[in-house]
Amino acid sequence: MNLERVIAALAPTDVVQRAPVEISDLAYDTRATGPGALFFCVPGERHDGHSFARDAVHRGAVALVVERVLELDVAQLVVPDARRAMARAAVVFFGDPTTRLEVAGVTGTNGKTTTTFLLHSILAAAGRQPGLLGTIESRIGGERRPAIRTTPEAIDLQRAFHEMLDADDRSCALEATSHGSELGRLDGVRFAALAFTNLGQDHLDFHGTFERYFAAKRRLFVEGERPPAAVNVGDEHGRRLAEELRALGHERLLTFGFVDEADIRPEQLELDGSGARLRAGGIELRTRLRGRFNVENVLAAVAVARLLGVANDEIAAGVEALEGVPGRFEAVEAGQPFAVIVDYSHKPDALENVLRTAHELARNRVICVFGCGGDRDRAKRPLMGKIASDLADVAIVTSDNPRSEDPDAIIAEVLAGAGTGLEVESNRATAIERAIGIAHEGDVVVIAGKGHEQGQEFADRTVPFDDREIAREALRRLGAAL
Repeated sequence: MNLERVIAALAPTDVVQRAPVEISDLAYDTRATGPGALFFCVPGERHDGHSFARDAVHRGAVALVVERVLELDVAQLVVPDARRAMARAAVVFFGDPTTRLEVAGVTGTNGKTTTTFLLHSILAAAGRQPGLLGTIESRIGGERRPAIRTTPEAIDLQRAFHEMLDADDRSCALEATSHGSELGRLDGVRFAALAFTNLGQDHLDFHGTFERYFAAKRRLFVEGERPPAAVNVGDEHGRRLAEELRALGHERLLTFGFVDEADIRPEQLELDGSGARLRAGGIELRTRLRGRFNVENVLAAVAVARLLGVANDEIAAGVEALEGVPGRFEAVEAGQPFAVIVDYSHKPDALENVLRTAHELARNRVICVFGCGGDRDRAKRPLMGKIASDLADVAIVTSDNPRSEDPDAIIAEVLAGAGTGLEVESNRATAIERAIGIAHEGDVVVIAGKGHEQGQEFADRTVPFDDREIAREALRRLGAAL
């Protein structure tokens, strides 16, 4: 692409050393910068991209997008916000792929991952060749790739959409995060439908206030081309969003939830240890996902599928086909007489949902191992301590991903909100072994917080760590000792 076309798309406030150069790629990381690249000097929380501009030019960048002019002998496009400009440029450079790719988005505090997996399964059942972008993995042309971040940076996101089209994908199920909204990563994405699942305590370390957190979700529905919207009116913030969309005259709004006024709601519901049977939106559904909270995720997926025009039988087939989601209420089985469940629940609402569901399955006690991550929203720590104290028969607080913080200091903040009786074991592997070691027939052991993750993050390193593997090893040792 000629630089002049990029200039036309970005409308920079100034262009320094304008030159007739061809742009062969876009980059924001010098490690991914090669000959012919347009490099975006994006200021971040820890590093400023302007500091790496010289290295980018050395690696072959032929032009820069900057917020201030740099003393470098290269073309420079001066813009007020390099991150927002990156999104606009990526859309143009990769040919505005979401005009041709049907994108089903899911935003909210809890349920994004499971709902996108459900949508991927439904779209596959409908023959719409879906891709997937989310927390656990991406899928492009049927190929699984590890996820780097839930909602990729704008260049990576638009590149992935372009690659999906090249691989003959026709649709995509996408997790749309508040960070992705606030940081402009989702700017220029044309959603064929977008779901709002709920809003709970999380990410206030980034957004500052709950109102700003809600606003980051809300802008995806109200700014630019307003997408067809599926909104959970069983959630108070979902009700608020639905009311605002109606006031704005939103033409395609479909509500869902465990409330009578929802368009898609359980008309019949049977929950058991193998999943649920329900009737919703006139469709008979069977899901292998366990728990009431997963029924809500099914309702969200059904509502989005309806907005996309998927047939009822294809919706039902897609819901039933999904066996499970890695690290989301995932059972660890080794022939033991009690259940072991690993779940990603690292937020107050999610932990409460998982523990309540565990009680529905337990014939005896619920034993919970949990912790809170470092360098993240500290306000949720005492809330999670209270939830575990109130809802688990035995609760063991441990380390999660402490990152740069002292694990014992994090645990102290968790304990500040808890009642009496919480056990403390800062070593996560030992805490998991303790929980499994004290479990009896009919108990349910919940290992919460890390789910599918395969590493534990400390200040200076990330060590291999998978809750599921630690649990399996503890069960093997327990079986050998019996």
